[in-house]
Parts: sequence; structure tokens; C-alpha cells
Amino acid sequence: MLASPTARPAPPAGIGSTLRRLWPLLRPHRRRLAAGGVCILVFVLCWPLLAWLAGRLIPAIGAGNVVVTLQTILAALAVFVVQKAAQFGQDTLLAAPALHVSQALRHELFARLQRLDFNALEKLSAGDLTYRLTEDADRVGEVIYKTIQDTTPSALQLLAVLGYMVWLDGTLALATLLLAPVVALLVSGFGARVMGAAERSQQQVSELASLLGEAIAGLPLVRAFAAEPWLQERFDREIALHRRARYRTLRLLALQHPVVGLLEAAGILAVLLIGAWRIQSGDLNSQGFSSYVAALLMLIDPIAHLTTNFNEFQQGQASLQRLRAIELEPVETPDRADAPPLGPVKGALVLEDVSFAYSPGQPVLHRVDLRVHPGEVVALVGPSGAGKSTLFSLLLRFNACQQGRVLLDGHDLADLRSRDLRRAVALVPQQSSIFSGSVAEAIAFGREASPEAIREAARIANADGFVQNLPQGYASRIEERGSNFSGGQLQRLAIARAVLGNPAVLLLDEATSALDAEAEEAVQSGLEAAMAGRTVLVIAHRLATVQNADRIVVLEAGRIVEEGSHNQLMAQAGRYRDLCERQFIHLES
Repeated sequence: MLASPTARPAPPAGIGSTLRRLWPLLRPHRRRLAAGGVCILVFVLCWPLLAWLAGRLIPAIGAGNVVVTLQTILAALAVFVVQKAAQFGQDTLLAAPALHVSQALRHELFARLQRLDFNALEKLSAGDLTYRLTEDADRVGEVIYKTIQDTTPSALQLLAVLGYMVWLDGTLALATLLLAPVVALLVSGFGARVMGAAERSQQQVSELASLLGEAIAGLPLVRAFAAEPWLQERFDREIALHRRARYRTLRLLALQHPVVGLLEAAGILAVLLIGAWRIQSGDLNSQGFSSYVAALLMLIDPIAHLTTNFNEFQQGQASLQRLRAIELEPVETPDRADAPPLGPVKGALVLEDVSFAYSPGQPVLHRVDLRVHPGEVVALVGPSGAGKSTLFSLLLRFNACQQGRVLLDGHDLADLRSRDLRRAVALVPQQSSIFSGSVAEAIAFGREASPEAIREAARIANADGFVQNLPQGYASRIEERGSNFSGGQLQRLAIARAVLGNPAVLLLDEATSALDAEAEEAVQSGLEAAMAGRTVLVIAHRLATVQNADRIVVLEAGRIVEEGSHNQLMAQAGRYRDLCERQFIHLES
């Protein structure tokens, strides 16, 4: 996919909608979450107990009472052991659900990506989609982990310690709580701005990833045109935009920490002053105040964690919205629930009054009628934009015609299961897209096939000879984008992949146009063997390659303007003859 506008933005999501979206992914892990919740409760309840022990310890040290000091220290040590064991339990128990959420999100979104409507898919950027399914999915998983492993314990610790402080001295606790709304407003305000900055930063990373994908694939072309300075300038511009967007996010975070920290320090100093007044008035003793101060200090850490995690949650919200945008894209029309099995296929194709438009009012095919008999070889020719590739997309049900119908052996394609249809109709594309892996895996392409069947498909495609000469034969590895194979070899593997399932219909889309003469001859030999006994439709701009077709259909502006054999069409002196003469092809004598 080429870089193009990214998916439409999803509507803003709050914490409630986030949890509703993710809860189905967390539900299978209820037991582990419950066990982690017990560990969280033990961890949290240890804090008030430690504050109470601190209240005993400080006066004992001041009085030089070694026995009470030792007893209190041993008790505190035991509480710490229990607390840290509970913390280990919560961290390990809650890590797995968060990781499963990230994995499940990727699984769901990649599965949906494979079902997207082709019109929607072609508008999406490959680099942007890659970023969403990697970085954005990871960020959501991290936010879930921090929410259940850190944010929840911090919030409960805050409540437990505050409750203990209220029990110790309500007046002091009230003074402390007066600062809470101010801190909360500050954190919320910063969080909203951080979320906006994070969305812009992530968008810049997506655009940078898209440019990188294009640049890496097009480096040979860039060098051929000596366009390295132009590409470097584009790249530098994108990384500068990313740096500025990221810097705005970091600057907001950097400003938030000192502002909130200054408020916390002012609050602690105010509490110390009020505490001195309460002790002087006899309403609070030194042990109670020591416990209160210890509890107050225990609030600093959870407040800091909640502040940081809230910012990360906002960034996670931005990532989740970007993932949800894929969910809003339309998917291809699902199979009918009562779709019958296709059964054996002869390969008769009929297009009845077929019209199709990608955009309203701009038809690409207009009232096309075409009948192809089983075993017939039909070539589709015509200028670019005539509708040839669109006709192929209708035959594979990548798109559905808006008027008329397409039939295979008398069955309307709309009534068939897409998997059955695509097993009966195979495509050999113009640019052979071969996935990395072994040669055998590339030919099988996810289908169950014996080594003998794979080799037979390769033999038909005239590929068995060169594969056998590879160091590891069919186990030899194909690198990314097939960089260690020639174009002709890759195209013959693509033909073998197409014929492996013994399809009744073969669609050839300019299958030899990108090859040199020697490679074309080898591929053409494979194609002729693959075409034997099958219904074949061939798209060709090089008309010399289709002169032997049973029938040639000339398309122009979405309409069939001529059809017949090569000699018949040349004798008509119409559009086909004009195209041939431009390519220096003449009527055979």
C-alpha cells in the first residue's frame, strides 16, 4: 500500500469507554485478576500499619527506649516482608493479563485488517498501520498493566492512608484534603493537554514510518535519479516535525512535575505548622503526630504515581483511539449464512449487464456483457483505465458490482462463500508478491499440500528445475521481498502458487510485462502449462503476447467495444488494429 491519508479519527474515548472496550479482552483472566486483587489489598493495608509503627518508633528513639525501638523495628520488618511479597504477587499475577490484552488487540485488528473493504484498504498507509499494530498496541498494553498493577494500588493506598489520617486527627486531615482538588484540577488540565500533544506526536511517528517504508522500497530508484538530497531533505523535515511534536509532550510533562511537587511541599509545610498548633493546644500527642507525618509522607509516592500514570493513560487513550479507527473502517461483504458449497467447477464465466463505480457518478465498468466458456483463453486489452483490473477485482469478489451480476458455472458470485470462490479462481499478479520463508512455504501459501503436490505445481510452472539447483532445494529460504531471487524466478513461483490448488479459472495480470526476454520465455513456458485445461483471462498491454488467445476483448472507457480473434479484429480495422499498429503488430499473411 502506498502512503496516503490515514484512517479517519475515532470519537474521543473516556476512561469508561476504554474499560468497556478492553474488558472483554480481560474477562478470560478473571481468576488471575482476582488473585492479583488480593495481593493489592494486602499491599495497601500494610501502609497504615507501617504509619502506626512509625508513630511508635520515632518517640521511642527520642526517649532512648531500645527495647521498644527493637520491637517496633522487628514488627516493621515483618510487615515489609509481607508487603513486598504481596507486591511481587500483584506484579507477576497482573502482568500476564496486560500482555494478553496487547496480543488480543493485535490479533483482532490484524484479523479485521485482512477483511477490510479493498477501497478502504487502499487509502491506508502501510507505515501508519504498522505503527498502530506495533507501538500503539504495546502502549495500550502498558497502560492496562500500569492501571491494574500500579494505578489501582496507588489509589487504594491513597484512600487507606487518608482514612488512617482522618482517624488520627480530622482537623489535620481536612487541611490536607483541601489541597486535593487543586492537585486534581492541575493533573486533569495537564493530562488533557498531554493527550493532545501525544496524538500529534504519534501521528508524526506514523508519517515518518510511512516515509521510511517508501524510502527503503524505493532506494534503487532514488539512486538512479540521483535524488538522495531530495529524499534526505524530506526525511530531515519529517524527523524535525516529530522532534518538535515529541518535545511539546515532554515539555508539558516537565512543567507538570515541579508545579505539582511545589504544591505538595507547600501542603506538607502547612500540615507541620498546623500540627505544631494542635500539639500545643493538647489535641494531639507527639506519637499521634509522628504517625500522621509518616502517613503524610506515604501520600507523596502514590500521588506521584497517579500523576505520571494519568499522563501515560492519556497517551494510551490516544493510541487506543488510533486502534479503534481501524475498527471503524468498512469490511468486505460477509458471506451469506446459507451460502451453498461450490462443488466441482468447470470454469464458465458470465457477466450480465455489469456496472461498477468506485465513486458515485464515475462508472469504471458500464453495462458489460461477457460470456467465457470453460477452457477458453480470453485476453482483455485496452488503454489504462479501461476497466480491465476492475473486472478482475469483481471476479475475485474484492468488489461487488452495483448493477447486474457475475456468474461462475451459473452461480452468482454474491451467493458463494468467498473462500470457495478464491480456491476456484487463482490470480497471477503483474508484480509477484512472494512472502519470505522457504520455497515450499511460498508455493503452499498457507494451504495444506504434500511435497509431491508442491513439486508438481512447480514443474507445471517451469520452476522445478531452478528450485532443485538451489543449495537446499524446496527448503531454501526466500528473503524479504524475494531479494535473493530473480524476477523471472519469483514469477514462476507465483504461477506455481496459483496452480497448486488446481483452480478452474486463472487470472493473469500482465504476468510477463516486467521481465526481460530470457526470463519472459521461461515464464511464458510455465504459463502455457498452467493454462492447459483451464478457463483463462489475461490482461495485456503488450498485444504480441495475446495474439494466440481464443478471443480478444477490447475495453474502452468501461465498455466492450470489440471482440474476436486477432485476425478477425485486425480485419475489422477498428480500435484493436489501431492499438496493434502502434505496437508495430500487423495482420498475419
